[in-house]
Amino acid sequence: MRRALIVIDVQESFRARPLWEQIADPKIAEPVNRLVRLARSAGDLVVWVLHHEPGSGGAFDPALGHVRPLEELERPAEGEPVLHKTSHNAFTTTNLQQLLTAAGVGELWVCGIRTEQCVETTTRVGSDLGYRMVFVTDATTTNPIGDLSAEAIIERTEAVLRDRFARIATVAELEAEAGASGT
Repeated sequence: MRRALIVIDVQESFRARPLWEQIADPKIAEPVNRLVRLARSAGDLVVWVLHHEPGSGGAFDPALGHVRPLEELERPAEGEPVLHKTSHNAFTTTNLQQLLTAAGVGELWVCGIRTEQCVETTTRVGSDLGYRMVFVTDATTTNPIGDLSAEAIIERTEAVLRDRFARIATVAELEAEAGASGT
């Protein structure tokens, strides 16, 4: 079964918003970069997804220039798709499913910004579509919401996804598995 890494919304739009000061992991690019390198070394497909809201005048409006990967993030390699979505999940407003089907992908690793929003929603939709999902928890991040800390939100997301919609894994676990299998 072929695998793909889906990098969701790891983009400058978030850094352009005041909430960035409260982000749980402002160095989110580091674990995501490790995943990108791991996926590429295994010959996996890497798909980049960016959220945009054309005409909104906000941080996600492409006209303002923030709808691009975080500066410290690996750049998409030649041939790696870069999709622009307008919904919370990476499937509904893109051709992601068609790309994955054409590439024969059956397993998805997901990572990105807003653990409980776009990354969780993509995980749930992917599971419903029949993909074997791996939610790479330490390669996601979010902000506090109301009285909930970012850590509590991440813990809740892991709990509701675990063994129902996805396997929960860390970057280090996936690296160790790749080392054990020789990929």
